[in-house]
Amino acid sequence: MIKTINEKKLEQKLIGYRRLLHEKPELAFEEYETTQLLNQWLAEAEIERAELPLRTGILAVIGGKKPGPTLALRSDIDALPIQEQTGLPYASKTAGKMHACGHDFHMASILGAALLLKEREDELEGTVKIIFQPAEENGRGAVQVLKTGVLNDVQAILGMHNMPYLPTGTIGIKAGALMASCDRFMIEIEGTGTHGAAPEKGVDTIVAATQIVTALQTIVSRNISPLSSAVISVTRIQAGNTWNIIPETAELEGTVRTFDEDVRNIIPVRMKSIVENVARAFGAKAKLKFTRQGHPVQNDGQLTKWAAETAEKSGLKVIEPIPTTIGEDFAQYQESIPGAFFFMGVSGSSDLHRPDLIIDEGAILPSARFFANLAVDLLKKIKDR
Repeated sequence: MIKTINEKKLEQKLIGYRRLLHEKPELAFEEYETTQLLNQWLAEAEIERAELPLRTGILAVIGGKKPGPTLALRSDIDALPIQEQTGLPYASKTAGKMHACGHDFHMASILGAALLLKEREDELEGTVKIIFQPAEENGRGAVQVLKTGVLNDVQAILGMHNMPYLPTGTIGIKAGALMASCDRFMIEIEGTGTHGAAPEKGVDTIVAATQIVTALQTIVSRNISPLSSAVISVTRIQAGNTWNIIPETAELEGTVRTFDEDVRNIIPVRMKSIVENVARAFGAKAKLKFTRQGHPVQNDGQLTKWAAETAEKSGLKVIEPIPTTIGEDFAQYQESIPGAFFFMGVSGSSDLHRPDLIIDEGAILPSARFFANLAVDLLKKIKDR
């Protein structure tokens, strides 16, 4: 197992890194200062940085002095357009932006793992690539990293998300489905505008829109097996601009989540039929635009088994978490690379994407230690497999 000479000093360093990152949140593909800070800290530790042909993000490389497999550790780096309300002394200094998803925690933890791995670089039986990935929140960052080809030689990829409801010292590890697919839809409805006092002279898009919202819910209740699961949520309705005119157009937008690819394929087909035919029943026209944004996170069984063994040796309490319908673009890596994604307990004060979320910084060092230990263990196990 990996040990550092003075873990207390390392912990304080990582907490300091995390707080500075927390003060300087940047949105997807705008993480310029974040990238600069990470690059500076890696350079100070004499960790090699490889070329990553993207505007933001970093690829670091540790090991390679002994023959063996290559694996990757991934952290996301972007923040959210949320106004922070924690009152912390190191709260966001940028109005309207916050690390409300805890990516600052992820960066500090994986950076800590890199520092620990650097201490044992001569002993690593292979190579560890560290990816600080931009733009997770818009679901496009992982795809951009994959397009560069820098992971073509990677045989396993590992990542995590902090989980506020889990106590510090706990890690959620589960084979198979862990996080849902994340798809987006938009519905445009066209009718005939008219005075609100004479609805018979027009085609009411608001009535058609509300009936479509209701009808869409029958897909889950009547077209999906009760043994499967799915969520269809309409999250935005926009129509009209005054109190006495029935608008000519209306627009609906929302998201679809599921763990099952077969269910994922059924839903847009049924949505199209419902949208078009319900609108037609009210004399309107409607068009569905359905965009697939992210696959379900599906963990490799062997990697999760090995990870659970390492977690226990690292002093973490291992639990099997309940899958979540939140999406995560780590799934894009798993489409071509065996991967495992974990939930790290942080004893959060609130939920993810909340302006008042505060996490326990005491979870940073255990997380860093786990990922460093796991990298060492997996290099040996994959090599001997």
